[in-house]
Amino acid sequence: ILQQQSFELLLLDMVMPGFSGLDLIGRIRNDGFTVPILVFSMHHDVSIVSRAIKVGANGYLGKGAATKELFAAMKKTAEGGRYIDAKMAELLVFMEEGINDDARHKHLSNREFEIFRLLTEGHSVNQIAERLKISNKTVSTHKVHLLEKMRVGNTADLIKYSLRHRLFE
Repeated sequence: ILQQQSFELLLLDMVMPGFSGLDLIGRIRNDGFTVPILVFSMHHDVSIVSRAIKVGANGYLGKGAATKELFAAMKKTAEGGRYIDAKMAELLVFMEEGINDDARHKHLSNREFEIFRLLTEGHSVNQIAERLKISNKTVSTHKVHLLEKMRVGNTADLIKYSLRHRLFE
């Protein structure tokens, strides 16, 4: 659709069938599209917001925001600016200070990070596969890779790690 029409703004959620918002933002940017992207999501996890901005989102706003703030964010982003609500900006700044540069989760791909989040929320491999519209085998492969990169043995260890690093609030 982006190839066929011109858009002033793409308003995007982080969770969609088929792939994550992080994957979509990355694909849009890798394909050379410069359309401003404002993420409007229920996910307020600092790590997810940080990753969205790093892969190319121009702004991020939680779905709990007032309508007035949503319109202001859309206007600013569509005009080429960047937007992030003040509370999230504060969390990002102070979270970055507290994260060890050797934090293992920073080395995960966006897909691995998404599967990490879903596993820590208690979803099974089959549920993740259905939600992301990918095969169980693909999810299992990503799980093996993320367990190796995180240097843990199982999902319980992933949960402990995420709690210790306050990744998913």
